[in-house]
Amino acid sequence: MIKIINIAGLFLLAMVFMENTLAQSGTQVSFKKQIIHGEFISEGANVADVDQDGDMDILAGHYWFEAPDWQAHEIRTPEKFDGTTGYSHCFLAFTMDVNQDGWDDYICYDFPGAGVYWYENPQGEDKHWTEYLIDSMACNESPMMVDLDGDGRQELVFGNQKRSEMMWFQPPRKPGDTKWTGQAIGIPQEEGTRQYSHGLGWGDINGDGIKDIIVREGWWEVPQDLKKLPWKFHKVSLGLACSQMYAYDFDMDGDQDVLSASAHAYGIWWHEQTSVDGRIGFQQHLIDTSFSQTHGVAFVDMNDDGLMDFVTGKRYFAHQGKDPGGMEPAVIYWFELQRDENNQPKWIRHDIDDDSGVGIHVVVQDINGDGKLDILNGNKKGVIVFWGQGGL
Repeated sequence: MIKIINIAGLFLLAMVFMENTLAQSGTQVSFKKQIIHGEFISEGANVADVDQDGDMDILAGHYWFEAPDWQAHEIRTPEKFDGTTGYSHCFLAFTMDVNQDGWDDYICYDFPGAGVYWYENPQGEDKHWTEYLIDSMACNESPMMVDLDGDGRQELVFGNQKRSEMMWFQPPRKPGDTKWTGQAIGIPQEEGTRQYSHGLGWGDINGDGIKDIIVREGWWEVPQDLKKLPWKFHKVSLGLACSQMYAYDFDMDGDQDVLSASAHAYGIWWHEQTSVDGRIGFQQHLIDTSFSQTHGVAFVDMNDDGLMDFVTGKRYFAHQGKDPGGMEPAVIYWFELQRDENNQPKWIRHDIDDDSGVGIHVVVQDINGDGKLDILNGNKKGVIVFWGQGGL
């Protein structure tokens, strides 16, 4: 039998709710902070109804936390990590029903350049989940999970430094299968594929109705026929080393601009798409430089006004405090998008907390089913949820 850990007993003080209330134009939004697990186990977390009881559970590191009391159950053998000297073996966490058996499974990225694995849900049995390797070398520090081929099931996108190629992996096609199918998208090149490459996104850059793959050095034009190789790479500058990248028409001029945020220094930017002699380029505009290490960004309409906002914060001790601003408070904010009379974007920054920060990705969705958006993070401060209290 696998030992079940009573989080309520071990982390009673950590379960104390802390409320932060913030005002925004047109509505009132508030959050209650709950520390689900007070130790460093991962730099990513996600949700799924693991036990099929109708409640969304939380998965992070070696555990899944059972809603609504957040009792911890082991997915794999736990380890201890010291965030002041090193890292964990879970940098990003995703969930989906990989083998199509009706139960949500767990996808975990290890250290950048190491492996990415999926774990088979044991369907209510009290045992460790069966581990399967997807790929032994998953590079780029913001790997994606998107429906690249439009079949209704999401694929994984990340670089492979050994091959110097950007890869996409399709989940098993037949129910019961366990193997993912990996495919390269073009000729070998370094852009976005190195072990510590930063910045990866997905959006329709050229306006052909097909979303493209974006890195800070340019973008791959995704063809209608995904088997038509190589995919064309357009080299442009999209700023400094960053985290997740998002395409959106921020200035309402009919084309897609790009949002990015510095992973290890100061700076959040939007990159305005331009055209010179028919060639796509980008002009960088600064949004914020007041805090650093924005290594995780979620892009979501927080206030239901039809405009896309974003949530980000400091990745606490990303490099053990050695990055610019690394010893400053572990803040988390959401940025509200507005537009001026000329349709130029402007952002209002709203405080959420100054003792949590973010990890390498941020999950924003209605976790507890109350109709309000919640924010989930896993990082060196632990596994933390901000429960939405108002607005939506």
